[in-house]
Amino acid sequence: MWDDGVTAWVDGDGGGGGDGWGDGRWLWRMMGVVVEVVLGAVMEVRLGLAVVMGDDAAMMEGCGLGRRLWLVVMEVHDGGALWRCWCGGVDVVSVEVRSVVLVRGCGVVGGDGRGGDVGDGGDVTVRRDGDGVPMVEVQSVVAMGDDGDGVAVVVGCGCAMVMVEMVVRGCGHVSLAATDSVYDTFLQCLSKNTNPADQISSILYTPNNPSFTTVLQSYIRNRRYNTSTTPKPLIIVTPRHESHVQAAVICAKNIDVQLKIRSGGHDYDGISYVSDVPFIILDMFNLKTITVDIQSETAWVQAGATLGELYYRIWEKSRVHGFPAGVCPTVGVGGHLSGGGYGTMLRKYGLSVDNVLDAQIVDVKGQILDRKAMGEDLFWAIRGGGGASFGVILSYKIKLVPVPKVVTVFRIEKTLEENATDIVYQWQNVASKIDNDLFIRLLLQPVTSRTKKGEKTIRASFISHFLGDADRLVSVMNSAFPELGLKKSDCMEMSWIESMLYWANFDNGTSVEVFLDRTPNSVNFLKRKSDYVQNVISKNGLESIWKKMIELGKTGFVFNPYGGKMSEIPEVETPFPHRAGNLFKIQYSVNWNEEGIEADKNYMSQIRSLYSFMTPYVSKLPRGAFLNYRDLDIGVTDNGKNSYSEGRIYGLKYFKGNYDRLVKVKTLVDPTNFFRNEQSIPPFPSKR
Repeated sequence: MWDDGVTAWVDGDGGGGGDGWGDGRWLWRMMGVVVEVVLGAVMEVRLGLAVVMGDDAAMMEGCGLGRRLWLVVMEVHDGGALWRCWCGGVDVVSVEVRSVVLVRGCGVVGGDGRGGDVGDGGDVTVRRDGDGVPMVEVQSVVAMGDDGDGVAVVVGCGCAMVMVEMVVRGCGHVSLAATDSVYDTFLQCLSKNTNPADQISSILYTPNNPSFTTVLQSYIRNRRYNTSTTPKPLIIVTPRHESHVQAAVICAKNIDVQLKIRSGGHDYDGISYVSDVPFIILDMFNLKTITVDIQSETAWVQAGATLGELYYRIWEKSRVHGFPAGVCPTVGVGGHLSGGGYGTMLRKYGLSVDNVLDAQIVDVKGQILDRKAMGEDLFWAIRGGGGASFGVILSYKIKLVPVPKVVTVFRIEKTLEENATDIVYQWQNVASKIDNDLFIRLLLQPVTSRTKKGEKTIRASFISHFLGDADRLVSVMNSAFPELGLKKSDCMEMSWIESMLYWANFDNGTSVEVFLDRTPNSVNFLKRKSDYVQNVISKNGLESIWKKMIELGKTGFVFNPYGGKMSEIPEVETPFPHRAGNLFKIQYSVNWNEEGIEADKNYMSQIRSLYSFMTPYVSKLPRGAFLNYRDLDIGVTDNGKNSYSEGRIYGLKYFKGNYDRLVKVKTLVDPTNFFRNEQSIPPFPSKR
């Protein structure tokens, strides 16, 4: 019916005909599928709805959140229908209602909840249909104020037919009054399940708390999910003790509210802190204890710690130990490790999860389990399968790795005018086979040419991390990759911790203390996607890719070489399956600062277009993807009856043949699918 919409019908029993049963049940038709809706149940539908009501017509409340409507069938009124937008507690800043409302019989039509008599003139007209039955037609655009009053309230008698299209412009805060019952119930439950129970309220934030917005936004790393229309949580829980996590799981389950788990907020598509249904955020940032034991070369690190904090605590104890993890210091340990995790030492030591020895997790029953208690299947699953599908990761025990006192880095840039195509082609042949101590990342970006005025070119940046000194690095490069023309003067020698500062884009000489600062340098609007390349892309192929990148304008690539240790570990060793046979991983990357829908459409279209263009050059059957480069474009689940088949679409891309084993583990540890999100691992259908 509408270009942007999904059409839904709710039919009651009576003079209006339809498919109702007359016993408090209604039909809901979404995307051609009819499901039963019990009165009082919360459903959701995309922009646009059509409602057909019988004589027992219902009171309905709708609310726009982002590009969703919540629809609640609340109660039956005699002889008529009441339709209003109350938002389930969310005050709507601005809602446009583009509506054609036909009410058979007498009634009252109002634009802002106050009501008004039916009559001729203005936006309200009375006319008769072919049978001479009086009808009311309303064609209006109504803005809803902050007070939360209803929009386009129609009270009619007799058989009613209502068709409404809504365009959502923004949602405001959730009022405390609207969430009192949820908050009070949740608080009481937490108090009963936490020891000690005092000051529990100090770890809870509702939208009426002055600090709510600050706490929510402090760990949002993508501005696409920090707008007025982004759905907000009912409550944010900021646990300070493990018992707080246990209680939060128990209590969220008791009140049947979705629990989103956030450790660092770097989930690219925001699913650790955004949902289209009512939800609570369990924000782990206070659980950040790190205990390093150099004698055993291990460390316990809590999920809310950042990678920068981990590197700093290792450096405090040793100058010759490190850990193979990411280069962004504000990334949270919990999400990074549970989704795989990689860094500049992956060719030497593998992924972060290849160096995990033990873990603690809170399961769906609120129990704390270590490796022995959880068993090897669950321990396997949370090392690359995404911890949030199985429980709440409290901490990991990791194996530290040896690093030399001196490591070396370089950055060399080449444009197309400087023979970049030939060098990139050769990089593909050597980067995964070169000395395992060497990692050479390749950045590819469309830039303005410095030699051809007014034209665009491609800049290829080769950025290295080498576990050794400059002399040995130059020797390795001259032997295996002379095309780059590396000279010793291009190299910088430093300690391992200084190399992590270098890779995090800090200026030379920056204090290591900066790793304790959780505030990122900047937060942009962004989108990321991923692919795997298993065969060398020809020079002709590269040239066609350059042309496409220049045509699109801004989207770039990050090529990360594999090989080395990555090829030695079987793909079933952990849920992360992208091992031998992969030359390099692609990250598609676009950032922007312009606000607004048009900018979002432009840059999202760019990156999706480039992703589509790359189809002939990347892995197939399935086309692989990296879980920690979260990408909702490749598939989502609504966690309904089709969750297994829906999950299989993205699950095979992320996990290949490991998907069904993950589903098996999920079915054993969380058969009712309490721990769920838009790309979670579902249980088998037969077990639900």
